[in-house]
Amino acid sequence: MPRLVLMTIGNDHTEGTRPGIRSPISCVADNDQALGVMVEALTKSKFWGSTAMFVLEDDAQDGADHVDSHSPAYVISPYTKRHTVDSTLYNTTSVLRTIELILGLKPMTMFDAAARPMANAFHGSANLAPYRNEPPRVALDEKNPQRSATAGRSMKLDFSASDLADEHELNDILWIAIKGTTPPPPVHSAFAQ
Repeated sequence: MPRLVLMTIGNDHTEGTRPGIRSPISCVADNDQALGVMVEALTKSKFWGSTAMFVLEDDAQDGADHVDSHSPAYVISPYTKRHTVDSTLYNTTSVLRTIELILGLKPMTMFDAAARPMANAFHGSANLAPYRNEPPRVALDEKNPQRSATAGRSMKLDFSASDLADEHELNDILWIAIKGTTPPPPVHSAFAQ
């Protein structure tokens, strides 16, 4: 296995509520299922004892929900503290700095050099127990209806590549499609404004 693998799973971007396209719930569940399959395979492989997987949103600065604009990061390793939420303030460069330290690499920029490594997420003894993927609880092939309150709005958005659709418009569409109510205004952190 290579020492570093970068991968994206893009179905959670969805295509809003475009008619006939997989629904937002199905797209996100498909992404979750793909991650679960990868983690299960990794934990059952010969590489598990010396591997760490970091899972981030690809656009953590985008798409603040109704709570705030912070995003979770998941650290998957036999050396990860299990059943623990680490509330240390990290950012994306913290993940990069941690990877550099694990691989014995020098920082690439002053930003990752100054970043806080994610040391609090790890401990010294390995737990090699494998992960068992949980099957999705929703249908992975559910389609958007031909007519919905937001179908026309979704048809106007550019989904030809990730992150081209207007963030605020897509967030409103997704909220309405999933919650069925008018979305509250997003709350961005003071630094994201």
